[in-house]
Amino acid sequence: MTMVHEKTVLKNFIGGRWVDAEAAGTAPVYNPATGEVIAETPLSTAADVARAVEAAKAAYERWRKVPVIKRARLLYAYLERLRREREALARMITTEHGKSLADALAEVDRGIESVEHATAAPTLMMGDALAEVAEGLEQTTYRYPLGVVASITPFNFPAMIPLWVIPWAVVTGNALILKPSEQTPMTTLRLVELLHEVGLPDGVVNVVNGAKEAVDALLAHPDIVAVNFTGSQKTAAYVYETAARYGKRVQAFSGAKNHAVVLEDAVLAPTIDGILRAAFGNGGQRCMATSVVVAVEGIADDLVERLADGARKLKVGSGFEEGVELTPLIREEHRRRVLSYIKEGEKQARLVVDGREAMSRFPRGFYLGATVFDRVTPEMRLWQEEIFGPVLSVVRVRDLDEAIAVTNRSRYANGAILYTQSGKAARRFREEIDAGMVGINVNIPLPVAFFPFGGHKDSFYGVIGENGKDIVQFFTRKKTVSSRWF
Repeated sequence: MTMVHEKTVLKNFIGGRWVDAEAAGTAPVYNPATGEVIAETPLSTAADVARAVEAAKAAYERWRKVPVIKRARLLYAYLERLRREREALARMITTEHGKSLADALAEVDRGIESVEHATAAPTLMMGDALAEVAEGLEQTTYRYPLGVVASITPFNFPAMIPLWVIPWAVVTGNALILKPSEQTPMTTLRLVELLHEVGLPDGVVNVVNGAKEAVDALLAHPDIVAVNFTGSQKTAAYVYETAARYGKRVQAFSGAKNHAVVLEDAVLAPTIDGILRAAFGNGGQRCMATSVVVAVEGIADDLVERLADGARKLKVGSGFEEGVELTPLIREEHRRRVLSYIKEGEKQARLVVDGREAMSRFPRGFYLGATVFDRVTPEMRLWQEEIFGPVLSVVRVRDLDEAIAVTNRSRYANGAILYTQSGKAARRFREEIDAGMVGINVNIPLPVAFFPFGGHKDSFYGVIGENGKDIVQFFTRKKTVSSRWF
């Protein structure tokens, strides 16, 4: 099998075969480090989605009856293939996304961690039972797969986020239709190819490339019963509202504006290093990125000076360069969007480090250096909106009370971090901060695979999160059986 057409137009994967999309239109896949087009993504139509649904429906009728232990054993074989392909997958990520090879390897590892956890499905899918709820009456709860499900994944983690979904949808007995980002589809296609190489039956996982038309078709199709989505806030809200209107189960992971609060007793050296990596790693293009530092006044001047010094020293370059710390953005149009925030911000806040200066050193590719603003306030768009780029804002506050109040004003509530040596402050922060994922001296509080992922407010639309026990609940339905025998 080969995923690339002789004219570099990617194919869909439906019913165990690579097939041409019916769509005439395509979208370019770039190498962000060079600006070169490396492939074309077909913009699939509703007819392509319908074709995938038919293949998934047929496969589901057989797959749902396969014992869960056998489904889990398939994942063991998949794990071995992923480990062998780890570096090749990482190089593909760096090529189509632009992130550093070290970040790409870490991404693959986090995806592998999810597959490892999914092999525990025989235990995680167990129900509950009680022998005597009343005289002679027993009740038992069983878990069953949902049917045909869909997942729409983002550009910034083309391996990790699909691997947060694929093994769970499969091991719980569903048939999956996956729509990867049209900007970074190649890694995801390879992941699905590898799964079939280790024996996944045809039609259990299908891939339809495309953009809005494909998304709309997935949301509206009557035979798709659940939708998983990760992406921007605007699109997440649209996906959640539309899919729910069609009666589907939905989880839509959305935007973020993660705040890192720094108290006067913080140990500054690791704090500075951690903030810089969390803010500027992956070009700031991740929902767990630190985009706002909330500094208590007694430490603010020193903190800003040291953050600025560190930001200026970050090595900007291609993800394949040794020691690179800041890689290009995904597209030129995205870079223009980030630049518009910098242009507006310099009229309102204090521009301490101007990342635009790095652009002149890279005539090719979509580079932008680290940018740091000081004296940002909640009235500014810099503070209010997710920029998704290498822009860090510093807000100054009097104390922890004001820091919590400022952070909780955000429309987003994905992650929040506190740097302190005070257990009392940490406990208070944990209890009062409105965020789904909280870090105490942890730069990126991303849960491991057996803890749930998800935020609050406009960072998440739905009820059940991703990973851990939550993802099992999302991809299964329960039946409670009451029995009495005479």
